Amino acid sequence: MSFEARRHLSADPAFAALIRRAGPFTLKAEKQTLYEALVRAISHQQLHGNAARAIMGRFVALYPDSPFPQAEQVLATDVAELRACGFSFSKIAAIRDICAKTLDGTVPHRRTAIRLTDEELIERLTSIRGVGRWTVEMMLIFTLGRPDILPVDDFGVRDGYRRLYGLDEQPKPRALTEIGKAWAPWRSIAAWYLWRASDEGKKIKTADPV
Repeated sequence: MSFEARRHLSADPAFAALIRRAGPFTLKAEKQTLYEALVRAISHQQLHGNAARAIMGRFVALYPDSPFPQAEQVLATDVAELRACGFSFSKIAAIRDICAKTLDGTVPHRRTAIRLTDEELIERLTSIRGVGRWTVEMMLIFTLGRPDILPVDDFGVRDGYRRLYGLDEQPKPRALTEIGKAWAPWRSIAAWYLWRASDEGKKIKTADPV
């Protein structure tokens, strides 16, 4: 985390204390294409992490000559083979649409994505079947390393805010959007610390005597 980000967020005493407890911001952007990031995101939707990883492992194994299957290869694969990996029909439709949109340029290469704003990428990529704003926001943070993304629809971010400020209820997404303006241009870093606050609260709850 840059000195500027730390100083900016630490202007709020609650955030300053959280940063001291959680330690340095350690998130590193993943070195993968936007196409791969979206396929992996779809595979993980509504599944436990271990189940999603098992399905993705079977999917990648269908294409032993590629580190990750290319869009053309997936489109040429029989639906029955994809079903055998564990994908639902709706996920197969979404993955195939990601492949088609990769081939037509809707899903850009990383070098092209660098020149696009956050909102331009969100608008382009949410045109894909099964890809919502939250999915694109996660990709912007974890794949492209964009510094100013606040995923207000994320349960963990809202839960972290509730726990950090001792609230009875989570803020609504619209309210958190307004609150988060004070964290710009470092809202991704703020979100990362709010995830830490949520995790911190869960650990405390687990440690409580029955």
